[in-house]
Amino acid sequence: MRLGITGHRGLSPAVEAQVRAELAKLVDATAAEDLVGISCIADGPDAWFAQAVLQHGGRLEVVIPAAEYRESLPDWHYPVYDELMARAADVHHTGMLESTSQAHQAGSEIVVGLADQLIAVWDGQPARGYGGTADVVAYARRVGVPVQIVWPEGASRD
Repeated sequence: MRLGITGHRGLSPAVEAQVRAELAKLVDATAAEDLVGISCIADGPDAWFAQAVLQHGGRLEVVIPAAEYRESLPDWHYPVYDELMARAADVHHTGMLESTSQAHQAGSEIVVGLADQLIAVWDGQPARGYGGTADVVAYARRVGVPVQIVWPEGASRD
């Protein structure tokens, strides 16, 4: 089973704990030898999912939206990003240089294209900018990739 991930960044510690637990349940439902996780490994759900996949014994494939992507992420996330990159079984690139909304959407479209199912840590609200979680969910649905929504009851993004 090839599972892709998309989701909101900047979640509170309480929501993070709930999301991490839910992602672990979804990952644990697939036999490790059959599991491939596909992620852009940004801070938040992308990285939490990738960590859960590796902890479960699955394979990780990373999609890099742009050559300058790592530098666009918070510097506190670099150690996690670097560890996940080092453990990736395969790395895919969009070929774009700048880490823009267009590059992020292009990376997410690659994730969707590689996945049998997309997991979306999504509150159901419209994207706050092009390439946001809602845009990725809409793209997956347009191209016929099933979407599993993860959002704790009563949670909010802010």
